[in-house]
Amino acid sequence: MTIDSELSRIGISLPKHLLDKFDEIINYRGYSSRSEGIRDAIRSYIQYYKWMADVKGDRQGVITMIYDHDQRGLLVVLTDIQHEFKAIIQASLHSHVSESRCLEVILLRGDGTQLKALAERLMSQKGVESVKLTTIGVED
Repeated sequence: MTIDSELSRIGISLPKHLLDKFDEIINYRGYSSRSEGIRDAIRSYIQYYKWMADVKGDRQGVITMIYDHDQRGLLVVLTDIQHEFKAIIQASLHSHVSESRCLEVILLRGDGTQLKALAERLMSQKGVESVKLTTIGVED
């Protein structure tokens, strides 16, 4: 039996709106089951993580973040994290998407490991829906 054919069963809990949206996407994309969609999503997550591991050296970048404005204490935590990384943050832009959702764009410049560290700190916060880091190497 190959590694790919050895299956493990897991259980997860998701908010209904997230599962409904996921079901909508897997139906649109023609997946045969939720399991297929979840496997594909996990593969994408692993690829993104591997790509993030290669972000090194002097980089210019942008973080796009979507979060729940109503999550208790989140705004203070996000502000504190950004203050910790003020040496690499050049500017930020905040937009109100809806009553409870916000979009924030953060422009960065510095060592790739620091850019990744900031992105990972932000994405680990409860109430943060999405964090995407995009970088490019800086050449003299």
